[in-house]
Amino acid sequence: MANVALARVYQQSFESHPYTTLACTNGALNALGDAVAQVTQRFIEEDENSRHPPRYDIPRTLRFFAFGFGMGPLIGRWNFFLERHFPLRPVGGSGKVSLRALARRVGADQLFMAPIGLALFIGSMGVMEGRDAKHIGKRYSDMYKPALIANWQVWPVAQLINFRFMPLPYRVPFQSSCGVFWTLYLSLLNAKEEQLLDRDENLSRTVKGSS
Repeated sequence: MANVALARVYQQSFESHPYTTLACTNGALNALGDAVAQVTQRFIEEDENSRHPPRYDIPRTLRFFAFGFGMGPLIGRWNFFLERHFPLRPVGGSGKVSLRALARRVGADQLFMAPIGLALFIGSMGVMEGRDAKHIGKRYSDMYKPALIANWQVWPVAQLINFRFMPLPYRVPFQSSCGVFWTLYLSLLNAKEEQLLDRDENLSRTVKGSS
């Protein structure tokens, strides 16, 4: 019963303020993904070093919320574009779903939006962490290719289900819900890269200080 009421509230909010609704929903689910990542990371590092368990990084979760908040409307517009230019049924909306059209829609999403979204993620995280252009460039060289390959191994099936069965207002929430686990992966990957960059910076300062 509560789920039905929540769905009704979401539908009404989407109809009156679609992009604000998508921004808040996507931001909240991105923050949830990072929270899950931090808890997971805490358990892993507690086993390795129980004396100094890592503290919860609230600014990191806020960065993920900010990224998701900004991406929600963009993904929403992209879904409107796909709906308009890659219709799954013949004109009039009747008849069976064309599997060829569905494959084209998933292909367009993975060949265009997936690389753009990943590039925006890496760049925006670097900017929000206060990194300079050199460090952001290194992050791209280290993270972009493996993350994009991982994306293409996971997301085509999820988007196939999304585009085939989910109504338009619920595609971004469905994608974001599946994306909790994807955000878990990105968050852990980003945290690992952040630690490597900090280690390189500290090493560079030590070398300069001793010379």
